Formats: sequence, structure tokens, C-alpha cells
Amino acid sequence: MTETYEFQNVEDGMPIKMWTRGVPVDDKAREQLARAAKMPFIFKHVAAMPDVHVGIGATVGSVIPTKGAVIPAAVGVDIGCGMMAARTSLMAHDLPDNLEGIRSAIEQAVPHGRSVGRGKRDSGSWGNPPPAIVEAWAALVSRFDRICEKFPRLKNTNHLVHLGTLGTGNHFIELCLDQEARVWVMLHSGSRGVGNAIGSFFIELAKQDMRKWHINLPDEDLAYFPEGTDHFDDYVEAVGWAQDFAALNRRMMMTNVIAALRGQIAKPFEAELEAVNCHHNYVTRENHFGENVLITRKGAVRAAKGVLGIIPGSMGAKSFIVRGLGNAESFHSCSHGAGRVMSRNEAKRQVSLAEHIADTEGVECRKDVGVIDETPKAYKPIEAVMAAQADLVEIVHTLKQVVCVKG
Repeated sequence: MTETYEFQNVEDGMPIKMWTRGVPVDDKAREQLARAAKMPFIFKHVAAMPDVHVGIGATVGSVIPTKGAVIPAAVGVDIGCGMMAARTSLMAHDLPDNLEGIRSAIEQAVPHGRSVGRGKRDSGSWGNPPPAIVEAWAALVSRFDRICEKFPRLKNTNHLVHLGTLGTGNHFIELCLDQEARVWVMLHSGSRGVGNAIGSFFIELAKQDMRKWHINLPDEDLAYFPEGTDHFDDYVEAVGWAQDFAALNRRMMMTNVIAALRGQIAKPFEAELEAVNCHHNYVTRENHFGENVLITRKGAVRAAKGVLGIIPGSMGAKSFIVRGLGNAESFHSCSHGAGRVMSRNEAKRQVSLAEHIADTEGVECRKDVGVIDETPKAYKPIEAVMAAQADLVEIVHTLKQVVCVKG
């Protein structure tokens, strides 16, 4: 079988395998991948997905397999960020002609965005979390308390008030139609304030350890915890908890979005007929090439054989429910989206509001300057991204959004 990835040798490091044919890759992303590949505990090779672009410490859209160490910045601060999608029994013709009411109902049901002001509640958090949120938090609280006993500064973070909330940036809630005009709910978020606090705290702790042990790194954001040290075990425990918080966060949002839909659509309907809830920023233990290793997916989705995943496009593009093909060379992974071609500031400079409005035609969404950094032109074309990873996943459903809620 012909190789479908680009092979890049790295001097004094492991090779890089890149599923990037037909999609642009920034030179800075290549350099960042090479720095990660030089770390002494990389297993086999680093895998780059077609949505690869520069991130903090490690490249977004990369899979970093390690033996005997973990790099906290390779997971990042949005620990457990990922996607959830659920099919409903509704069809396109069941939706109202004007979708503004549905968008408004979703915005009221799920705290989103962020507002900062003295004495004011952040609009992206709960004032008084509803009973269902409090009850869901109860399943996580004992493990969280155990982590906080060791690291008290993590206690006063946004945890309960952020459970079931969306956040800002590229996080979204969408109503989509598939190729058979069936209605889906799809959303994207992670571990919110508490995950950010955990990620930031352990990244700094790893940097302190490197300085203490006089370990020189090609990039200080590649600071790591060696297996067998207390901080390694503490991080693995905390990151595992944050990943569980993220999955539950998506679950609670989905419940509230479906309830909001039921308030807008009189026709009774079922939901979650096909549900997928998957991380794309996380670390986990897996077996690859006959060995047990740590796999860090930073902007990548698990695509083991038969496993369902979600690859979203930008605000105006298609998204895909996919089934993994179990490609061993990619460590059973695929891309997590389209991947940026412009930084947020670049998008604001280069894309006009008129272009954003044209590119999101037919989608009930924000059409103001505040979301230009998330405009479709800021991302790689999703069709090219999917073509580059045809040997990693097969497309099960093609979704096109009709409503998009952004923070």
C-alpha cells in the first residue's frame, strides 16, 4: 500500500509522519513538531494531522506518544476539550422558517461567553447552579477534594459554576442537518475554568522541576514530568479528573439544549439516537505497536477501528461524524477540525464583516465584528482536510449547521 503521509526525518530525534497532502502547513508548525520529536522519551514517531498548526508548547493537530514521561503543555490548558453530537428524530421540515427563536432559547439555556466587571456575575457562568448541575457535580467532588488537599490553590476555581457552560473562542453549540435532512445537535467545549487552572498550574510546576534539575529544553513549554516522580502521578490524577469534568460538561449542555429545543418545537421528538462524546485535547494510556505508552492528542481525535468521532468545520462549513479505520501509523488518530490558517488577530485584520456575513449565509449565528476571529476564512478548507486523512477515517454523516451559538 502506498504511504499516504509525508515522512520527515528529524536530526537527533524521532521522525514525523504528516497526513497533510493538499493542505497548507506553516513552517513554524514544522519547526515546533521537530522540537517535540527531539524529546528523549518520544515513542516511534510524532504524528501530525491535516489540521496541524502552531500551538503553545506543542503543535495543535499532533499526536505525541511518550514512554516514561508526560508533557503538560502538550495537553494544554483546555484539558478534555472535545465534541458531542446527538441525532434527534426531527427532520428539517419540523424546524420553523425563522430560527432566531431557537438560537435565543439555546443562548438562554446555556451560559456562554465571558463578561468581567466588579461585583457582576460572569455571564458565562451560573449565578445559582440549577439542581441538575449541583447533582452532577456531586459525582466529581470527592476526587476534586482529594486533588485540592495536595494543591489547595486549585480549590477556589470556577468548577461547579462552570459545569454545563460553553465558554468563549472556538467553542460553539450548533443545530445541524445531515445528508438525509435529519436534525442533529452538536457542541464543542472542555473543562472550562477549573481545567484551565489545573493545566496552567502543572505546566508551571513542570517548568520549575526542569529548572531545579538543570534540564535544558528546546522550548521551555516542553517541560515534562518523568514517570515515577510524585508530580507525574499527581498530574495524571488531576488531568484524568479534568477530562471527566469536560465530558460531563458537554453532557449537561446537551441535556439543556435539547430541553430548550423542546420548548420551541411543539412536535414531540426523541434525542440522542446516535450520540458521540469525544475528547480532542487529552492524554491517555494506550497500547500501540505492542507496547503500553502514553498518548497525548493535542487537537486530535481517537480513531481506533470502528470508533465514532466528530470533525467539525468552521462556522460556515460542513462537519463530519466519522468512523475510525484504526490506522496504526497515526496511533489510531485523526484531525479534530479544519485547523487555523490565520491567527485570531490576523483574521480580524484581514477579513471584513461583509465577507463574514457572506461566508455564513444561511446560518442563524452572530454576524458582528466580535466573531471575526472565528470566521470561516480563518480556517483550512474542511474538504481538503478530510481528503488528506482518507486512510484514517470514513465519513458516516455529513452535517451542515443551520444555527450556531458562539461565546
